[in-house]
Amino acid sequence: MPRPRISARDDAPAASKPILDFVYRTLGVVPNEARLLGSSPAALEAFTALQAGLSKALDVKTRERIAIAVAQVNGCDYCLSAHSYIATNFAKLAPEEIALNRRGASKDLRADAAVNFAAKVARHRGRVSDEDITAVKRAGFDDAEIVKIVAVVAQNSFTNLLNTVAKTEIDFPVVQTNYGAESDDKQPLP
Repeated sequence: MPRPRISARDDAPAASKPILDFVYRTLGVVPNEARLLGSSPAALEAFTALQAGLSKALDVKTRERIAIAVAQVNGCDYCLSAHSYIATNFAKLAPEEIALNRRGASKDLRADAAVNFAAKVARHRGRVSDEDITAVKRAGFDDAEIVKIVAVVAQNSFTNLLNTVAKTEIDFPVVQTNYGAESDDKQPLP
């Protein structure tokens, strides 16, 4: 049975076209993930609303660090490639920082707590310890910010799952998670 089809922007349902056109005007291209989401106007609308809301929740560097960590945990090559590109070109993160983010870490102490916590949320499907909560709070994150971190994990987990199910063709410089290269109880490392 074939995977979900990624149609051309012009072949998307009419209800998806305004959002896909906005993506095109903004980026000059419509990435495969957006065109995949566009096959379901409801999913595309819900995702873009979540993305817009979360864009104000945490700064771009923190969101991209989390996206990279979650893509690594979930083994999504598409999302790891896309977010590595965004982190480099828009969030201006150094390659060394991105490598740390893939491991759920950061050179910045506050960011390290957020990314480590996010990776644990993804890896353990939310079953984090009291010590994990204490560590992120000690780094200066309050309850509302912890909710925001979990929301960014959920947003990225959704696209990780979608792109893995669809086997979305990567339209960014390819970065591989090497998922499955280690035992299931450990996060694959670059």
